[in-house]
Amino acid sequence: MTQTSQDAPLNLLATCPKGIEGLLADELVALGATPGKTTVAGVYFTASQASAYRVCLWSRLANRVILLLAREPMIDTPEQLRDAVARITWTRHLSVGKTLAVDFHGRSDHIRHTRFGAQTVKDGVVDSLQLSGQERPSIDTKTPDLRLYAHLHRANLNLGIDLSGESLHRRGYRRDVGHAPLKENLAAALLVRAGWPERAKAGEPLIDPLCGAGTLLIEAALMAADQAPNLDRERFGFKGWAGHDEALWLELKREAEARASIGRKRCKNQLLGFDQSPAALSAAKTNAMRAGIPALITLHGQSLGQLSRPEELAAPSGLLITNPPYGERLGELPELVRLYSQLGEKAKALFPGWTLALFTGNPDLGHRLGLRAHKQYALKNGALDAKLLLMAIGAQAPASEEQGESQAAGQEGTAPQKASGVSENAQMFANRLAKNQKRLKKWLKQSGETCYRVYDADMPEFALAVDRYGDRVHVQEYAAPSSINPGQAQKRLFDALEVLPEALNVDPSKVYIKRRERQAGSAQYQKREASGERFEVREGEARLWVNLRDYLDTGLFLDHRPVRRMLGEMAAGKRFLNLFCYTATATVQAALGGASDSVSVDMSNTYLEWAKDNFALNKLDPRLHRVTRDDCFRWLETANAEFDLIFMDPPTFSNSKKMRDTLDVQRDHPRLVELAMARLAPGGKLVFSNNQRRFKLDDALSERYAVEDITSRTFDPDFQRRTNLHHVFLLRHRA
Repeated sequence: MTQTSQDAPLNLLATCPKGIEGLLADELVALGATPGKTTVAGVYFTASQASAYRVCLWSRLANRVILLLAREPMIDTPEQLRDAVARITWTRHLSVGKTLAVDFHGRSDHIRHTRFGAQTVKDGVVDSLQLSGQERPSIDTKTPDLRLYAHLHRANLNLGIDLSGESLHRRGYRRDVGHAPLKENLAAALLVRAGWPERAKAGEPLIDPLCGAGTLLIEAALMAADQAPNLDRERFGFKGWAGHDEALWLELKREAEARASIGRKRCKNQLLGFDQSPAALSAAKTNAMRAGIPALITLHGQSLGQLSRPEELAAPSGLLITNPPYGERLGELPELVRLYSQLGEKAKALFPGWTLALFTGNPDLGHRLGLRAHKQYALKNGALDAKLLLMAIGAQAPASEEQGESQAAGQEGTAPQKASGVSENAQMFANRLAKNQKRLKKWLKQSGETCYRVYDADMPEFALAVDRYGDRVHVQEYAAPSSINPGQAQKRLFDALEVLPEALNVDPSKVYIKRRERQAGSAQYQKREASGERFEVREGEARLWVNLRDYLDTGLFLDHRPVRRMLGEMAAGKRFLNLFCYTATATVQAALGGASDSVSVDMSNTYLEWAKDNFALNKLDPRLHRVTRDDCFRWLETANAEFDLIFMDPPTFSNSKKMRDTLDVQRDHPRLVELAMARLAPGGKLVFSNNQRRFKLDDALSERYAVEDITSRTFDPDFQRRTNLHHVFLLRHRA
């Protein structure tokens, strides 16, 4: 048991984010405490009551400061827990009329829920108070006078009073956390790791080029101004503690206020923040006002691409520190690869001799900076693994006159000049994109097509398919085989994404990326995101909706463009059936080609709704052009209508729960074709297509029907490099 008095040192525990325990121990020493054992996300220490208050007021790194009342082993059952709590003389800590709350963490074989654990601790407190003749306290879970901390791990109980009240990272200056997910004490830890306190004393400047709501800037300003981070905090947990010394606290607070007043006047460091978001800058300005240091920070509304070095900033050294986004989803990478590359370029061009401190949850993106980290620190940003990379920024060699001329020539249509920091492989990829785009130029001008393939794994190092949809680009990464090192595959992907926007002259924000793997069942129908971000494209006379973000496929199979065109040319006056219709783009082309009526069959409600939207976009009469949700096998077995033109493009494989059986196109196509031919009118045509690379048509079908392999006629110039992407057959009844 730990007894408390003003003279006796207190046993305490300071908790913190994982990875900064060593920094916290050093900080505790500076605040007059004596650190002991370090644990995961915490440091045990002893301190006088004055030093304990000082830690609550001045710690930039701690989450909570716990006054330990008991450290009990062998706690497993609720009875053992309750008895351990009841042995403490709670009248020394909880005054009459004060409210109570218990934060319980952990579990045992017999205590499996935190709420039950908290209730058991509360019962132990009540038992102790009632034995002393004191009435039971009221419970207030939101703003209690006294908050207890109970942690049970491997039958060891830590029990104490939370002197902080709520986490010390909540300084009070940041209200709208949506603008700044980086916690204040983690931001302070990054600054300490980057050597900012010493740099600040030396008068160095600090810049955050992607400052958001200004958390890094504000924490840096508080350090530079010698202002206690919790000086303006409204509530501390120790104020409801029976052992609280108000006079001692007020003396420490007056001392901190005096230091802050002097520190703000003496602070001459230049602290600059840049961001292109007006909302973020507004939040940063408001936060700085609440923190009491608005005059110490200068904010600029500039994007990273517009970043320039202010004329008044003449310091030869300084700290460039930032926490850029790092993309938890694959689709965010195209913008971020360019952002990190741009950050490296700006750092080298504008701040030679400085230090760059980059905090990222994706170290692979950090490598796009073109700078070598001389120190790396593993940290946690919430539940996410992250790293702080410290990099010395060297001087950048100026571009030669000859280089400038070559780059200008590249803009006129020749292969792009190798950019600074871009790898040889990445430049080869950029050159191939430019070459392919040039090769297609004449065909695109003649055809008027705006949706086409630019690149399809032309180079083995870059296993990607790159498609243009007007001013947008859709990139599919083919999953690397197990023999390929994942890190190397990731690097190649980033290389490609870095050069792709410039090579194709598109905005990085309009580049969408997905990973292409073999899909089973309804996987192709499942959403990857839910943005609803669709837009209209044209294919010949057809207007079609596509969505590059939410699904594995976009709503338009580009390699089947010639097949759809052919169907449109065949369809005049015909009754048209589209099986496995997907978004019914083939039906749209047939209807615009003059089909008298149509039926489109698919199992997916999602894609049938999409099909209806395509029909509406082209003003097709829904009474003539109908969609049906069904298994195509079942529909063909029960249908009694005849059609003059049938298009059938089944998936290579499906085990969807909506089907009676699995579908394997190689195994099942004879039966499927037989069923479709039974619905084909005399003189009609069946266009049968599939994407099985090694597909072979069953010989019995060629004996029974007139079959023509028309695959070679179904590839436009953008797909002529890989003519095994699909197989197309034209079938008729024999006369």
